[in-house]
Order: sequence, then C-alpha cells, then structure tokens
Amino acid sequence: MSSFSELKPNQSKSNSIFYEEQEKYYSESVGSNILKLENFTKYTSRETIARFLARNEIFKKQLDIHGCVLDFGVRRGASLMTWAHLSAIYEPVNYTREIVGFDTFDGFPEIDAKKDEGSCKEIISKGALSVESGMKEDIERSITLHDGTRFLGHMQKTRLIQGDILKTLPKFLDDNRHMVVSLLHIDVDIYAPTKCILENVLHRMPKGAVILFDEVNMKVFPGETIAVLETVGIKNLKINRFDFCPNISYAVLE
Repeated sequence: MSSFSELKPNQSKSNSIFYEEQEKYYSESVGSNILKLENFTKYTSRETIARFLARNEIFKKQLDIHGCVLDFGVRRGASLMTWAHLSAIYEPVNYTREIVGFDTFDGFPEIDAKKDEGSCKEIISKGALSVESGMKEDIERSITLHDGTRFLGHMQKTRLIQGDILKTLPKFLDDNRHMVVSLLHIDVDIYAPTKCILENVLHRMPKGAVILFDEVNMKVFPGETIAVLETVGIKNLKINRFDFCPNISYAVLE
C-alpha cells in the first residue's frame, strides 16, 4: 500500500513534518548504516512496525498449508521481503514455498474511471504511484543478499515478474501449472488487476489458504472492494482485521 504522505499529500502538515524529521534523524544519527538497520525500531514509524506485525501473524496462519506466496503490488519490496524473511525463519527447509512478486514498477497501467474513482482523485490516474527508476533491480539485489545467508540459499525461492498483471499473470500461471497458492497478497489498489487476480488464482487455493487485502472497505480505492463483490463475493468470506493495523484485512478460505 502507498504511504500516508502519498495518499494525502496536502491533508496534514504534521505528518509531512514527521517524515522530514524522521529522515533527518536517520541521516544524522550516530553509527554506521548497518548498526542503524540492526536497531531499526529506533528509526521507523509505529505504522510500519504495525504492518510488519500484521503480516507476520498472517504468514503464520498459512504455515501448515501447502503452497506458494503470490505478492501483487510489490512497489519497493517491503511485503515481498517480509514473506521471504518469514519463510526463511519459520520454515528454513521448505524449498517448495516459492515467493513471487508482481508489479509494473511504473504505476497504474490503466484505470477504470467508473470503478476506481475514490475519495482522493489525484492519485487515481494512469502512471500514478510509480516507484523510483531501477527499483526492480534494487529488489533483486536485496533477494541475492538475503539468499546469501538463507538455508538452502542456492535454490531460488523469491523472484519478480514485471509488467501489467492482466498480461503477466495468465502467462505465469500457464508456465507454472503445478502451482498451488497458500497466501495471496492483493495490494494493487484498483479494480481490473484485482479482479484478474481473483479470477485466475482463487481456484488454486486450498482450504486454509489466506487472502490478504490492503484496500477492502477503503474510500480511496473502491475498485478492490468492487472486484471482490463481483468475483468471490463479500458474503462468502469472513474478512478479519487487526485492532492495531486497520487497513489490512484477511480471509482464511474454508
């Protein structure tokens, strides 16, 4: 999901000031970058830690379910690398749990004007929410570093698929007909790719598998809720949430 500052750039000066002070503190704080990363809770926000804790709880719910993790909406790699680290920690010998991330890295390829227009119209446009140039290569470098200390690190577990999900997902699944999905993370914000994901992946998910939503019941991005309504149906899912991380919700398939 996008950061608060990206979604509401003019809503709160106090949030902008916080981010500026946070970056200044990190830059000026004593110690090397490695030491800072090892003490990351000094520097990151409460919201970032809350998202990590929520993802940790969700990952544990599918630990005993056979299958792979599909992460849609990688952006800068926070969720993708969370799944990679958690798999390496909780199930170091499970080489079958592939973790595959999908993103254009160029923002929204297209939008549906009727279904995607939300309460923050300035960010619902073609190319919106793009990331910095070279992000795919940057994340792949992170994966390589991660594999360097991972048990069975010589076996590829984490990879990226770049492009429009409407085109890349059907081809990916056709090339990987064996794949079963235990955790489906949907964070693409808009209607068409969300619907495509659910229509193509849901039948590959066994009972006990988990769908993680980032924008259900969110005014900014109504397209995700509409896509769920038109495919699996809200009434067919028990959509759970966390008290400490309100935007994330999930459903365990029954």
